[in-house]
Amino acid sequence: MRILFVNWATVPVFAYGGTERVIWDLAQELHRLGHEIAFLTPPGSSCDFGEVLTFDPEQDLLPQIPAGYDITHFQFQPKFDLDRAFGRPYLMTEHGNYNKNPTRPLNCNFVSADHARRHQSDVYVLNGLNWDAYGPVDLMAPRENFHFLGKAEWRAKNVKGAIDVAKKAGVDIDILGGDRFNFRRGFRITLTRRAHFHGMVGGAPKFAALNASRGLIFPMRWHEPFGLAVTESLYFGCPVFSTPYGALPELVGSEFGYLSDSCGELARAVRDLRFDRKKLHDYARETYNSQQMAQGYLRLYEKILGGETLHQKPPVWPKLSKKLLPWKR
Repeated sequence: MRILFVNWATVPVFAYGGTERVIWDLAQELHRLGHEIAFLTPPGSSCDFGEVLTFDPEQDLLPQIPAGYDITHFQFQPKFDLDRAFGRPYLMTEHGNYNKNPTRPLNCNFVSADHARRHQSDVYVLNGLNWDAYGPVDLMAPRENFHFLGKAEWRAKNVKGAIDVAKKAGVDIDILGGDRFNFRRGFRITLTRRAHFHGMVGGAPKFAALNASRGLIFPMRWHEPFGLAVTESLYFGCPVFSTPYGALPELVGSEFGYLSDSCGELARAVRDLRFDRKKLHDYARETYNSQQMAQGYLRLYEKILGGETLHQKPPVWPKLSKKLLPWKR
């Protein structure tokens, strides 16, 4: 099968880039299975296992998409109507909580059951990662601090809540993905000595930090579509202390962490830390890997190439309130 991936960002990813990491690992696994891969992105991408094509983001995308592929896999919703204007087999993956256009194309999939349900759909493929690229995990290594992983400047990620949980639990927390002073999306200065800021981290420094962490404190205040920070942390044997929003109840059962919208309850759970690190690691490796993700996408590709559509009517995203989801301090 010849598969063309269309994405707004370049690949491979070098730092945060969770979505791009998923796309890269999917393409690499499909290539390993014998499929021919190509990327269409803005200038700057490179790939050692597939063709790289570029488009000009300042020009209309539609005429820049080459023909000759069995299926074109969009990683975002283009401005043109895929069902009326494209005229070729396609799949579009919705990765986020995009709110400007309320409807999605007929051949659209989502990244968790909750994510699909909120679009009035039941079509989803869970994100997976190539865990072999993460290096060795030392589950017996001594661990001191907890961690937060995500773009701390986003208020919905609630880094302040994570720090409050750590302070109330009497533990230190490493902030992976933010700085002590934030001026971009809401003014914030963090003074507590319990929080240690490491900026945006990726690759070996990020893996080393996760391999030295006791657990993830992640009290986000929005409907998380999936949560790569969660599965990455679980892979390194870190239990997850988060809020029960979006896909988190699907990913984090009672054996793998604790969910609550209360700072006090999460702090108590952190203090009472009792989890089997190997069980967390095995769960992440067996459930959220790129092999299973690739098989899920191949099933969708084959259905579309067989002449079916994934939905009888376009999935609809209800307009979200701009208010953050509840958080009890």
